[in-house]
Amino acid sequence: MKEKTILLVDDEMDILEILSYNLSKEGYKVITAQNGVEGIEKAKEYLPDLILLDVMMPEKDGIETCQELRTIKELDNSLIIFLSARGEEFSQLAGFQAGANDYITKVVKPKILVSKINAFLALTSKVANQSSILEVGDLVIDKDNFRVTKEKQQFLLPKKEFDLLYLLASNTEKVFKRDEILEKVWGNDVIVGERTIDVHIRRLREKLGVNSIQTLKGIGYKLLI
Repeated sequence: MKEKTILLVDDEMDILEILSYNLSKEGYKVITAQNGVEGIEKAKEYLPDLILLDVMMPEKDGIETCQELRTIKELDNSLIIFLSARGEEFSQLAGFQAGANDYITKVVKPKILVSKINAFLALTSKVANQSSILEVGDLVIDKDNFRVTKEKQQFLLPKKEFDLLYLLASNTEKVFKRDEILEKVWGNDVIVGERTIDVHIRRLREKLGVNSIQTLKGIGYKLLI
């Protein structure tokens, strides 16, 4: 199995040292950077599987850095997680809007953080290795046969509902923005109303359970497992 690479971007050397030590012990290749500009350069060079990013940094802050990283095609499959002392709701929303997969507030114990990272990377590897069938929690989604099974109960969903569910299930660590959902499920050439996504999300919740899909107000949707 290919060694996973993690890029740590933080201006605090003690944090870089502690996290580098703990992640290296887990078998990861760890690259470090001390500001956003250096982080972007090293991300382009190493194409890491996961980028752990601080918010408050010199030269280029974490939000700007994340936005720029998300414009780099080669990093489309890289996970980006914020690790920041800024725990305010607006800071977390800004992180998700910039394209982050998750936002973790300091102080978090290194072993807990490593466990979270292990879970993130294990899940994305599982999804990447699957072909037409996704198994997410108690859901089994068969793309070839447009069939969804939950706890031995089978659902036959309309195509757009199925496509929306499959998209959300393709990466349960990601918050899918409304524009991205419209583009990937309905396509750029199809004009749909503002409430189209909401209606389809509501129908999926009715069929799969009211807590199956999380709404991040003003951002998008995420499948819960």
